Amino acid sequence: MGFKKITAAVLTVIFLGMAGCSGGSQMEQNEMLLDKDKPVTITIWHYYNGVQQLSFDEMVQEFNDTVGMEKGIIVEAFSKNSVNELAKSVMETVDQGGKDAPDIFGTYAETAYLVDEKGMLADLSPYFTQEELDEYVAAYINEGDIGNDGRLMIFPAAKSTEVFVLNVTDWVDFASSCGVTYDDLKTWEGLTATAEKYYDFTDAQTPDVPNDGKAFFGRDSKGNYMVVGAKQLGHPFISYNDNGEVEYSCDKDTLKRLWANYYVPFVKGCFASESRFRSDDMRIGAILGMVCSNTGAMYWPTEVTVDDSYTYQVDTVILPVPDFMGTDSYACQQGAGLSVMKSDAKTEYACAVFLEWFTEDERNLQFSVNSGYLPVKKDTNDFDKVLATSPDMGSVMADTFKTAIDEVNSRTLYTAPPSEKSAEIRDFVGSYLDDTSISDAATVKERVAAGEERSKVLEDYCSDSAFETWYAGFVSGFESIIG
Repeated sequence: MGFKKITAAVLTVIFLGMAGCSGGSQMEQNEMLLDKDKPVTITIWHYYNGVQQLSFDEMVQEFNDTVGMEKGIIVEAFSKNSVNELAKSVMETVDQGGKDAPDIFGTYAETAYLVDEKGMLADLSPYFTQEELDEYVAAYINEGDIGNDGRLMIFPAAKSTEVFVLNVTDWVDFASSCGVTYDDLKTWEGLTATAEKYYDFTDAQTPDVPNDGKAFFGRDSKGNYMVVGAKQLGHPFISYNDNGEVEYSCDKDTLKRLWANYYVPFVKGCFASESRFRSDDMRIGAILGMVCSNTGAMYWPTEVTVDDSYTYQVDTVILPVPDFMGTDSYACQQGAGLSVMKSDAKTEYACAVFLEWFTEDERNLQFSVNSGYLPVKKDTNDFDKVLATSPDMGSVMADTFKTAIDEVNSRTLYTAPPSEKSAEIRDFVGSYLDDTSISDAATVKERVAAGEERSKVLEDYCSDSAFETWYAGFVSGFESIIG
């Protein structure tokens, strides 16, 4: 009996040793693909601009001068200026059979899904151990498993979420006069009620001029509001059932809450969208607060200019994005990952070497600090580590990182699952909300200016019957996409 136990133990040790050698052998085989005297050149297409592009280019150069030179890898990076332009360029090369395609490209899941459908996307999982992948934020790795089949088709590089930016200088007088606090901004319902109070408060400042209240709030991505909100309310627009089949939803109750907390306050003049970005609206005093990507911190206003004639300094406070009342807390997960085109083993492995190097702790922290993006590993999603990387970071940037990192670590991150129609659906749900809000708000304003009573005009747009009309238009547009 003792002999059998000893023999079993010895065999176990031998087996584990062989397994270890097998893993090591695979890594050694991968390394043997590279030759510093015969370097492989890999191209990257990304969408970074400005400071973000400068930071990325510096890191590419550092790689080429160090690890790349040592292993025989040369990286060439090109910016396509925007996510949409990048996706368009990638799909054009894919439709041409991959001619002149990049080796690595920045992408959201929707584009990666379409490239994978054509069999042209590389699975990166063979180039990383599970232990290595476990170092990354789980939601980021899960997003890369676009087929829900264990393949890693998108590698996390730099991520972002949304934050609430508030002009606290102008908030103070309003808050003390109307008895509102930051707690009122924790839910979309509370924000909507606060925005109505602000409209009434500012309207009362000019008693001789009726109906000239100011908007309190605006947001950049209406798509994020709709997609994350629908998920939070229990009825996402896109989901997969247990059989792996895609399912679509236009749940009426869900859409009514989304409508009631954006469209309704917008047509009432309590929300606004006047410029290309809401930061520009804050800069001209058109709104007091906004929800936007945390990557925009370096562009947020430090002063407000009214009518091009009066400018004053303002301070801002960074708050979490509101949740819907009575729901679990969610945060949008955004920021394109990096995918690799299917090619030969040498090129794919060279791409994996760069991706692993780029996301090493200190390097990824440095890129995050320089670009405003969030780190992608669990250990580096730590505000103290971010601050230690840049001790002289400005207070607004620091507050932004702190709030965004808190959201990542405490909320459920969400991005819609990819499907053949997911990009179209995302565009539609955001643009439908945006277009109807802007158009109907303009009509309300015109009718009131023409002498109609504001409260009666608003009944035509904010009543249950008005929602029925809005909802019917939404469903019609949605169904035209899914067929």
